[in-house]
Amino acid sequence: MHTFLSTAIAAAEAAGALLRENFETDLLVNAHEAHDIKLDLDVRSQELITRILLDAFPEHALYGEEGISGNQDAEYQWIVDPIDGTVNYFYGIPHFCISIALRRRQELLLGVILDPMRRELWTVEHDGSPMLNGRRIQVSPRTRISDAILTVGFSKSSTTIDAGLPLLEKMVHTARKCRMMGSAALDLAYVATGRLDAYIEQGVSLWDIAAGMLLIERAGGKVLATPRPDAPDKYEVVAWNGNMDLGIGKS
Repeated sequence: MHTFLSTAIAAAEAAGALLRENFETDLLVNAHEAHDIKLDLDVRSQELITRILLDAFPEHALYGEEGISGNQDAEYQWIVDPIDGTVNYFYGIPHFCISIALRRRQELLLGVILDPMRRELWTVEHDGSPMLNGRRIQVSPRTRISDAILTVGFSKSSTTIDAGLPLLEKMVHTARKCRMMGSAALDLAYVATGRLDAYIEQGVSLWDIAAGMLLIERAGGKVLATPRPDAPDKYEVVAWNGNMDLGIGKS
């Protein structure tokens, strides 16, 4: 496991250096979508991560936002988001990250999330302590939603946006503050660290949440990820500190 984790950290740090080098430069856009942007740099970042991981473990598979590599029937599969928060990145907002997880069959073994601008590195193993820059972290102790700060994410389809708006309205009236920050993986890392108390999103991909889910669970929180029947490979996610009732029927 140590070799797996150290290689994942090396891959994240290499991609982080690439993102810092290109931040606030002229960026090649591969596609403009209604609620998203696809950058050539997303592809380059994943290619760099893939090369590092599969050079070290050629028998493994990789499943990422920018495509798959390796033998997808392999026992071990890396789950990669090469830039989580691409729209933030494109607009010069320094809130984005690289997310890497490893699973064996369906069991998550480790997670790495790197914020390359703040140089914050979260790491976790399935039987170990969750860490931020080598310091152990845990979820917040808050028990009342009126004291909580939480984030409600909005996905890229009209269906999930429409589903999220009533939830946001409810939370705005009940929580201390709501935030929409633009990076699911960092939202989850912040819940694990106690900066946020909950993260809720109606439609998100596995590469956005895999590393963060393991972080939160090892930090003492709870995560419910429910596959969406209307969207393959998308999940409804409720992640929170485990200490409060969010009042939405899932906590």
